[in-house]
Amino acid sequence: MLVFCLERFLKMEEHKAHSTAIAIMLPLSLVSIFIYSKGMQIDISHIIYICIGGVIGGIVGATCLKKISSLWLHRIFGFVMLICSWRIIL
Repeated sequence: MLVFCLERFLKMEEHKAHSTAIAIMLPLSLVSIFIYSKGMQIDISHIIYICIGGVIGGIVGATCLKKISSLWLHRIFGFVMLICSWRIIL
């Protein structure tokens, strides 16, 4: 939703909208970690693996984002959103 809103309402260029949305995830994730760690126990071993995967995925994604045209960026993003929607429905 954030990427859509940045593109449509703030008239942000596609690549900048995706980059901005990715950059916003870090502070939101840090706040979530703080809140969840207060209310429940968190398995640190899982967090470490997920963080390593997130960092690697972020580097690969940022590198690929520079090389993808706007048309393909929209197609890939739309396809991923359809898959996510389908998983939520089921």
